[in-house]
Amino acid sequence: MQYTHLGRTGLTVSRIALGTMNFGELVDEAASFKIMDEALDAGINFFDTADVYGGPQSPDMAKGYGISEDIIGNWLDQDPSRRDKIILATKVYQPMDTGPNEKYLSAYHIRRACEASLRRLKTDHIDLYQMHHIDRATPWEEIWQAMEQLIREGKITYVGSSNFAGWDIATAQCTAASRHLLGLASEQSLYNLTQRTVELEVIPALRHFGIGLIPWSPIGMGLLGGVLGEITEGRRATSALQRQIQKLRPQLEAYEALCQDLAQTPAVVALAWLLHNPVVTAVISGPRTVQQLQQNLQALTLKLSDETLAKLDAIWPGPGGEAPKAYAW
Repeated sequence: MQYTHLGRTGLTVSRIALGTMNFGELVDEAASFKIMDEALDAGINFFDTADVYGGPQSPDMAKGYGISEDIIGNWLDQDPSRRDKIILATKVYQPMDTGPNEKYLSAYHIRRACEASLRRLKTDHIDLYQMHHIDRATPWEEIWQAMEQLIREGKITYVGSSNFAGWDIATAQCTAASRHLLGLASEQSLYNLTQRTVELEVIPALRHFGIGLIPWSPIGMGLLGGVLGEITEGRRATSALQRQIQKLRPQLEAYEALCQDLAQTPAVVALAWLLHNPVVTAVISGPRTVQQLQQNLQALTLKLSDETLAKLDAIWPGPGGEAPKAYAW
């Protein structure tokens, strides 16, 4: 396993993070346990979840909420020594019930959500507590006050963000600095070969502030996982995925042909491309099986040549660089 620091912090995490969004919804508890066992045996020490994972992410369908955290908590409860072997990350923001204060980033909700996550995870602390989305209705002074309190109480250690714009990251860091806080340790963003908007302003902001990037959806909701080959083999894609396939078919054909030339699976190439970016701390792998996890780990040893990186850029062009040069001078 390869390890690196989480952004500018002294915390060391594996470059592949185990994503657990599928636990409880697409993967039952027994299978989830096997995946976590395999991850730990492979040296993965970075486990990522969220309070809302485990069921339909809708405020009127809250019965599924917290199941992913419950499953992780049950796994930790089987062998309490596991807790000290992993960096445990979860998230706050999403509606956890239909009440007006059961969502977002008020100090009231942050405190209650953290305590609920701790109960489900069967632990006394969360290593990385991430804001799942920006809440521009709540002042940063209130958010950081709530996070400071949780840090003082030993309930969380580091704070991260997810789905923040570049200027949100800058605002968060400036406010944290005024309170003499470390601020954000990491940002989780949608980032893969098909979705490169964060290259405009988010990645430059992260590099400037020393914040680690944790890409989610690294294989583009399945698009970069060899989807054309799967259809050929008889596996049916969802209607939404089929529409994307039709829209991007020429690029997908070129991409899968390139992966075939490299004698690598498309998913591994997609993960390896992300790992080449020095701002990326860890890539989230959200496997549904042990076999998928084992395959994804191959990305750690795949080194893509400059020629291959250029071919990937030609197939999946980004926004043209960083702002403002991407659209001005």
